[in-house]
Amino acid sequence: MSRSLLITNARAVTLAGPTSPRTGPALQDLAILPRADILIENGLIASISPSPLPTPHSPPPSSTIDAAGRVLLPAFIDCHSHACWAGDRIDEWQRKLRGVPYLEILKSGGGIMSTVRAVRAASESQLRELLDLRLNAMLRCGSATVEVKSGYGLSTAAELKMLRVIRTAADHAARSTGQTVIPTALLGHAIDPDIPNFVDTVINETLPAVHAEFPGITIDAFCEQGAWSLADCLRLFDRALSLGHPLRIHADQFNSLGMIPEAIRRHARSVDHLEASTEADLDLLAASDSFGVILPACGFHVDGRYAKVRRFLDRGGKLALATNYNPGSAPTPSIPFAMALAARHGGLSIPETFHAAISNPANLLNLSDRAQITPGMRADLLLLRTTDERSLAYEVGHSPIDSIFIAGRPL
Repeated sequence: MSRSLLITNARAVTLAGPTSPRTGPALQDLAILPRADILIENGLIASISPSPLPTPHSPPPSSTIDAAGRVLLPAFIDCHSHACWAGDRIDEWQRKLRGVPYLEILKSGGGIMSTVRAVRAASESQLRELLDLRLNAMLRCGSATVEVKSGYGLSTAAELKMLRVIRTAADHAARSTGQTVIPTALLGHAIDPDIPNFVDTVINETLPAVHAEFPGITIDAFCEQGAWSLADCLRLFDRALSLGHPLRIHADQFNSLGMIPEAIRRHARSVDHLEASTEADLDLLAASDSFGVILPACGFHVDGRYAKVRRFLDRGGKLALATNYNPGSAPTPSIPFAMALAARHGGLSIPETFHAAISNPANLLNLSDRAQITPGMRADLLLLRTTDERSLAYEVGHSPIDSIFIAGRPL
């Protein structure tokens, strides 16, 4: 039996437009219908029209919700997270509060390596339980689609364990809530000092094992002092490309090491962080096919530095934003919080934060079936508590979401 839902009297932030990346002046257009009725059938947008309609829908929908003028928008797409982990880093955070720099914590065996030890010690069932809880937290913050990276395993066995957990959690989420979970293999996250010739082992052993079990999965690395060097990242990426894997790259969080030009040459899907990027490199990125992804919760939690992307946007750059949800540098599942930070510290206008959190992440993740309220699109929607969409970036410290719909089904 078909199921249908009619949402009436909504202020519809439709984001209607091309499924290609939104850049330049297009980032200012939210394609708002001040009063609209949205009919959902079998999980898809069937129609959207100004309300009130002159004649009732025929046949009548299975159920009707009166939005009473509140904002309805496409659900968020969190395109960069590390939500699969074990343990916590609260003790390290206290060290940071006393003034110890993050890179010093990393060099002393903390940071990423402390989480690596916890992940290796955890069973798949324990990791799965923790990931399920975090995916639900992200969903409650409005993220109907999320990307989740491995990277806290480092060894071949532990990386495969993480990726299997993410795959199993993704299958469960699709069946239960309808949330979409997309895995990424972050194989170059840190250097394990206890594994001899670690980079060679990752390239010659871990990458082929991941390729065999997860063909075509996106490969990622963290290019930074104290982590993977530029040269080592390029060795990993060139081997991954030869095996048919797309690339994403963490770069320029603390130091600009020259990764952006190399990422562009390798047609990376995105370069993420950008806090330390030079203007010249951002100009190159803006002129390329690669996305820039900003992660403003890192600046909030780590050191007060934010990627400044006004120039990048003005030069036509393709921008997305994400939570970077992780235990060390961004312990938040909330895209609305990331939007609020990007508006205050990244130079984004409020409409730009919407496209950076919804339209462009969909394109980055090759998802052309969602991220706008137009006929035929997947009905992943958020009904806010407010009648003014600007409140998403203005208000902080509470959830602005009244109702979440995944493929047309209210949660």
